[in-house]
Amino acid sequence: MSPRQRNGLIDDSLFTWPRSGEHLEPSLLVAGGSTAAYSATLAALKMNLDVCLVQPQKVVGGQFTAQALPASDDGDLLRQKATLYSLNGEEFAISRWQRQFRDRQRQLQPVAGRVVENPGGAWVSPLTTLPTVAATALNEPLIPYLESGKLTLIVEAEPIEVLLSQPERGRSRVTGVKFRQRHSQAVFTVTAPITIEATDFGDLLELADLPSRIGQEARSDTGEAILPDAARPECQQSFTFDVLVERTYPGQGVKVAKPAAYGSAPWLNLNEFTGTYWTFKDKRWSGRDFFSDFGIFRYRRLWRSRPVEKQVNPGDVAVINWGTSAHPERGQCCGNDYRTGHLIGHSREQRQQQIQQARDRAQAYLHYLQTNGVPDLKPRGDLTWTSDGIALEPYIREARRGIAVTTIRHEDVAETFFPNQARARCFNDSVGIGQYHYLDLHGNLVPGHVSPKGADVSARPFSLPAGALVPVDADGLVLSAKSLGTTHITNAAYRMHPVEWTIGEASGFLAVLSIWTGQDPRQIVADPALLRKLQGFVARNGIPIFWFDDIAHDDPDFEAIQVMAAAGIIRSENAKNLHFRPYGSVSRAVVSTALVNLLGLEKAAPAQPSFSDVKPGEHWAYSNIETLKAQGMVAGMRDGRFAPNAPMTREQLGFLVKKAMPAAYGKAFARTPRDKTYLQRRELSRVFYELMKATLEIG
Repeated sequence: MSPRQRNGLIDDSLFTWPRSGEHLEPSLLVAGGSTAAYSATLAALKMNLDVCLVQPQKVVGGQFTAQALPASDDGDLLRQKATLYSLNGEEFAISRWQRQFRDRQRQLQPVAGRVVENPGGAWVSPLTTLPTVAATALNEPLIPYLESGKLTLIVEAEPIEVLLSQPERGRSRVTGVKFRQRHSQAVFTVTAPITIEATDFGDLLELADLPSRIGQEARSDTGEAILPDAARPECQQSFTFDVLVERTYPGQGVKVAKPAAYGSAPWLNLNEFTGTYWTFKDKRWSGRDFFSDFGIFRYRRLWRSRPVEKQVNPGDVAVINWGTSAHPERGQCCGNDYRTGHLIGHSREQRQQQIQQARDRAQAYLHYLQTNGVPDLKPRGDLTWTSDGIALEPYIREARRGIAVTTIRHEDVAETFFPNQARARCFNDSVGIGQYHYLDLHGNLVPGHVSPKGADVSARPFSLPAGALVPVDADGLVLSAKSLGTTHITNAAYRMHPVEWTIGEASGFLAVLSIWTGQDPRQIVADPALLRKLQGFVARNGIPIFWFDDIAHDDPDFEAIQVMAAAGIIRSENAKNLHFRPYGSVSRAVVSTALVNLLGLEKAAPAQPSFSDVKPGEHWAYSNIETLKAQGMVAGMRDGRFAPNAPMTREQLGFLVKKAMPAAYGKAFARTPRDKTYLQRRELSRVFYELMKATLEIG
């Protein structure tokens, strides 16, 4: 039997251990141990590409595993249950592969012998499991590729140099990376046509000295009106060392020693710690005890020993991941969030010092709890692959961000800029979607943080532009994880677990298409035919790129509907909701408008209307209908009317397509009958998608 995994760790025999001076040449290099590094690797492997993944730990998965937070930060739409008008959130808000990962976690951690939606039963996260369970689910798809040699997985290594070729057209080209293994100190090189930057800190950007930003930018840097005039790079999001603990029976807790400088060092200030969750409502304070139904322990509970969800019992396991919360006497308290310093922009030695201080804080918080009313806690290091239950790595909220072809700004995401609309900006080059209900900024203690409020902090469902994955000043490199073209503000929504997974998938597909075609990522994003090919490639594999809540990623017309919507040709009938209405009829005016947009025709707007019921200034589709009339594609009704609001039939669409693109007619209607039945919206997308592919000459 082939060696596989145990307790979430892949057997060492499946890893590659390079010798000092060794040179590897895969088709794709993925650098980093983030969640995005995993999903990018998986996407490329599923496309039959050979991949080398180099990461700092033995466990894959980033946030879910090494950072000990297998408690997915899901937006409201991902949590949504099916209704008469919309689907279950996991069918449309994430990809097919991410949904499979979620389902596998549920299968691996049944509750009382039953598969349930939320095995851990946390009150803030709709899906929680143990880190070892998440790791097991993540390992399973990789192991066959490791055994076949398609995947080269190198662990316990970090990048020390980025290899750059001489500039072409003013840009350098990333050709590979030098790494050093932590224990052996062996230095080895990996070169590849494309490298994906998927580290949790943005290390490749720093090592290559590529244009990048850290912390809070200036208004002139990003154009975000909410920012101050001066940049404040030290204003960064706090980070956290998560701790796994079990609630024991009384008297069976295992006490954790207090770290040095406990109670005296600024980052170990006992006045900040609390075991009570305080809330202020109706002009009065009320406190929730640590083990109460909606207290700190069950906030991120990962394992329940009994099937009752809203009850904490001995044997339950939780991850302590407690940020800032109000306190009736101390103002703002916090748990193991480390707010004293920051990680990005320091030397490696300074960064390591900050990491150690944050780890000490996590230990201090646990010691504080055990000596201030919560003695019955036991660290579960067997679940974190450490001796003390503290995570292998800190939970990272912010990295060095590359300056990309597209920068996703506050104005592209926040509710303020999209009043009465269901979506934020729908990027024409979208290769993914994401949603978190607000911009979740965990600021450190450096003064000067911008703190959006109200509609400025609320986020609409957003999209992921391919341009944000392409660095403005380097070829051969794809940005991923938290290093893509977001800002300090928008990173606060794009950093969440499901979105980072999506970012990884998108970066993986962009890299694969670049390798297959020999075109650099920036050329793919800039070329309309290659861009639509990329979007079709992504959607064909069950990854949504436009927000619709009634089209599942396994729908037979998913690819056509998604690409036509992303291209801005066929979208929702009402921008105030996320419905596509796949079986709804389509008016003659809508079809005319979609065809004009698809063909990119120069619009006509004569002073004298051609049809008595479509007049200038009175009907929204006037110029589009007149454009088709001028092109000889439409003739209207016998009585001189066009009947713009009448539903179009399949037969009528067939006549229109024959006139517009006769050579594409047969293929366009290969799956659609040509009868007098009213045309459905899904059928229009299906037919027009074939026309688009013919227009752009893509397969």
